Parts: sequence; structure tokens; C-alpha cells
Amino acid sequence: MLPKKTGKHVALAFPLAVPYLALFMRGVTDYAREHGAWTFTVSPALGGSFPETMAMPIRSLRDWPGDGVIGVITTKEEIKESKRLGIPVVNLAGTLRDCELPRVMVDHYAIGQLAADHLLECGLRRFVYLGLKGVWYSDQRRDGFARQIEEAGGELQIYETDRRTNPDASWQSGLDEISHCLDGIVPPVGIMAVHDSRARLLVGECLRLGLAVPNDVAIIGVDNDDVVCEFCQPPLSSVSRSGYRVGYEAATLLDRLMAGEPPPDEDLLVPPDGVVKRASTDVIAIYDPHVATAVRYIQDHLGEAFGVEKLLRLLPISRRRLENLFRECVGRTPYDYLCYARVNRAKELLAGREKVSIAEVADRCGFPNSQRFRLVFTRITGKTPTAFRRELPAVR
Repeated sequence: MLPKKTGKHVALAFPLAVPYLALFMRGVTDYAREHGAWTFTVSPALGGSFPETMAMPIRSLRDWPGDGVIGVITTKEEIKESKRLGIPVVNLAGTLRDCELPRVMVDHYAIGQLAADHLLECGLRRFVYLGLKGVWYSDQRRDGFARQIEEAGGELQIYETDRRTNPDASWQSGLDEISHCLDGIVPPVGIMAVHDSRARLLVGECLRLGLAVPNDVAIIGVDNDDVVCEFCQPPLSSVSRSGYRVGYEAATLLDRLMAGEPPPDEDLLVPPDGVVKRASTDVIAIYDPHVATAVRYIQDHLGEAFGVEKLLRLLPISRRRLENLFRECVGRTPYDYLCYARVNRAKELLAGREKVSIAEVADRCGFPNSQRFRLVFTRITGKTPTAFRRELPAVR
């Protein structure tokens, strides 16, 4: 166990005004309080002229007499400048595939998987990914999304645009680029946008084009930015990226580096918190009324212990007919759909900040007992609930 540190001076070179980065800050400061007195330098840095809402440039720290840096480093030049500082630097950004610095970040591939699972549970069979060209975290989210869609037998279109870095570019040109992903779609369709800001713009474009959200187009973003998501009309569903945990683990790693330990060989990946469902994906996009009724019942009663027999009592069709309809509409049998829905809810509980026992997770997810929960969870995820929780980064 690391000895407690005192008197360390750490620079936070990222924009604190961004909501999920503010959560990083909270995780960093909580670690610092628990493990010793750290002094922080944040923007504006020592008389810098950049706005307070912007990140502290790494180059501004070249003569800074501190002990370590946690930053958002997105270019090769910033990597070189970080190495010139001569002190430990932990990167939070996933813009570059190879960043050559110790890095802690959310698991972007898993973000894509969660978004796909959520849209698949809505009964959708056609999908679009709206991403960014040449941005590694966007590639990872795309690949995770595509993998889940492919395994479920869904149809996927990928649409990626250039990053908008020119401040003089017109607003309308950016909207036109985003709206092209809607060309030729056949509703109902589910769209994952690489982040909340693009998802919000896409909602607006759907409404302008006469496409109803979520009935024609269900949209999910990433970051769970409350301001963006709640003020969107309709409110935007989003994958939460575990900002607090990332910050806490980044501080943990920086403390080790400042103590002289060698950097890890690989990036430290933090699982995303889960999907925060709002109105933009509040749809069961299933044309068959029997399957739609069954899926809605499953989603509304996951905390209750019931099986396929309960669904059959709700519907005037045979078990064989229900199974065939489920395969046609959602790509799974009713039993498998129910199991996946319960396991996804269990993952959210196991990864949450609330400490919930395995027995309580099983009960909240509608499993008859802990043993049955372990069997189903292990079959679907390849690991036991205890192992899944153990592999999560420990946040106190």
C-alpha cells in the first residue's frame, strides 16, 4: 500500500467547466484528501492569458515548479511538451491511439457496446453510428457498437465526419454534415452519436426534417452531460462515462508515479457507469403487438421474479409462436431477452457507487436466488458477478 503523501503540488491541465471533466476533478480531489495534502494548480496558470473555461496548455507548465500533472493531451506536440516537463504526467484523453504517456480513461469500446445493447433492447433492428474521423476514442466506440449490432443480426450504417476545429466555419455547414447521416434511413432506426453535443444537434435535425424522436429515430449520446441532455427536446439518453472514477484512478496512478514507481505497460480502462435512459430512446420499436407487449412488460418488471410462462399468460399465442416472433423482431428468444435485460441491470448495480450485496443485486434484478443469478451472469458475461465487481477500479 502506498504511503500517504504530503505537500505534493499537482497541475490539472483540463477544462474544469466541462461537466464530465468536473467529475474527474471531484475524483482527483477526493483521492488527494484521503492520501495526503495536495496543492492544485488550475487554469488560469500563473498569469496565463487563456480563458478560465479552457484547458491549461501543457507548454505553459515548462517552468512550473510542481510534482505532477493530470491533463487532457490530444496532439503529438503536447506529448513532446509533456515529456520535456521532467515530472510525471497522466493523460485522460483518448484522442490518439498511441499517446506514449501513462493514461487513465473510460473504456470507449464498452461505451459502444452499452449503447448498442440499449438500442437493441428497444427492439430496433436498423442502426447508424455518427462518429468522428481520425479520432481514436470515436473508433473504439464505433467498433464496440458495431460488434454488438453484428452479433444481434442488426443492420448498421457508419457515418463519420471531420472534427470541427475551424472557428470560422459556418454553423449551418456543421448541421448539414450531421444531417447527412439521416439520408435514406428507413424508420424506425437507432442512432448512436459519438458524444452528447452531436446527439443534441441530431435531435434538432430530425425534428426539422419531420422525423419523430424517438418513434422514428431513437438517439443516444455519450457523456451524460446534464445540461445538454435535460434541455434537449425530447431529453437525451446518454452513456455515462464514469468521470468520478476516472479522476480517482488518475490521481492514484499519478501518486504512484510521483513516488517513483514505473508506469504501467497499458492504459488503465475504467468501465462506463451505464446508460441513463431519457425520452429520446423511450420506445419499443417492434411492429408485432405481441412482442411489443412482452418486451414492455419485461422492461417494466425486471425487479420481479417471473419467466416466459408469465409472458404467455399475458398473450393469446403459443410458446412456439412467441419464440418465433421474438427471433424475428429482436434476434433472441424470449428467455434470452429476459436474461440479457436482467444481466444488464445487474451490471449497472454492480458498477454503481452504492455498495450492494450479490444477494441484493440478484433480488433487484428478478432472479429467484443468488445461485441462479451467478449461473446466468457467468453464462452471458464470461465471469462471475464477484469477478466482474472485483475487476472494477476501487473507488472509496
